[in-house]
Amino acid sequence: MAERGVEVDHSTINRWVLKYAPELNKRIRPRLNLTNDSWRVDETYIKIKGKWKYLYRAVDSEGNTLDFMLSAKRDSKAAVRFFRKVLKAQHTQAPRVITVDKNAAYPVAIETLKSEETLAAQTELRQVKYLNNVIEQDHRSVKRITRAMMGFKSFSSARKTLSGIEAMNMIRRGQVKGVEQGNSVSQMKFIESIFGIAA
Repeated sequence: MAERGVEVDHSTINRWVLKYAPELNKRIRPRLNLTNDSWRVDETYIKIKGKWKYLYRAVDSEGNTLDFMLSAKRDSKAAVRFFRKVLKAQHTQAPRVITVDKNAAYPVAIETLKSEETLAAQTELRQVKYLNNVIEQDHRSVKRITRAMMGFKSFSSARKTLSGIEAMNMIRRGQVKGVEQGNSVSQMKFIESIFGIAA
C-alpha cells in the first residue's frame, strides 16, 4: 500500500485479513487440483495469548497442501478430528500411506478411524521421522509469516489469519486450476476473478 502512496493503519490491514482470509480459503477449495495418496502429517506450534497451541498440517509427497487445523490440544482426539477434516476435503483422495513422526497420538487416531471404517484397513501408517522432512520444511512458510506477528491475541483471529496464509501458499504453489506456480500475474487474476474485482 505504501508503494502506491496509500496510508493504511495496521489495524485496518488486520481487519481486512480477519474478514477476507477465511473467505479466500473457502472460495479456492472447489478449484484445487487433486492431490496424491501419499500423505505427510505433522503439527507445529503457534503462540496464542502467550500460550502454545498446535497447528496440524498435512501435505502429499509432492508438497501440495492437503489441509490444516488449529487445535488447543495435541492428543489422539485432535488427530482424529484433523484426519476426518482432511478425508472430507474435495481435493484429497483416500491415503495409501500416511507418514508421521513418533507422536504416540497418531497410531491411536489411525486405529480409531480404521475401526469405524472411515479409513481403509489397508492404509499403511509409517512412523519414520526422516521421511517427514517434506512437511517439516513446509512448516517454514507458515512460521516465517507468523513469527513477525509476535503471537496472536485470540484463537479465533489465529484461525482466520492462518486460513489466509495457507490459502495463499496453495495459490502460490500452483495447486489451483489455471494458476501457474510462481506466476504472480495469474495468481492476481485468479484472486480478482473469485472476488469479482475489476482489474
